[in-house]
Amino acid sequence: MIKSLFRPFVLALALSPLTALAADPLDINNATAAQLESLNGIGPAKAQAIIDYRTKHGPFQKVEDLEKVDGIGPKMVEKLKPMVTVKAPAAAATPTTPAKR
Repeated sequence: MIKSLFRPFVLALALSPLTALAADPLDINNATAAQLESLNGIGPAKAQAIIDYRTKHGPFQKVEDLEKVDGIGPKMVEKLKPMVTVKAPAAAATPTTPAKR
């Protein structure tokens, strides 16, 4: 009886890494430190390094640009690729003129 109660729990734990991979990729140009830290292999120091680089150099153009951040190399970027993305910056709102009647 007890085993049958724990079976779904154990199954859920076993599948949890697959669930994380199915989530939408994190946009590294807009992610907070806490969001970056949720990525496997990114702790507080690397999260802050990503934000500092982004602040100093502007938005990342591609995921591979993470290699330019101190402490992040090609192996880490390959590991992060399924979990992150770089979205194009939102277009600035343009003023509109009222339609003529």
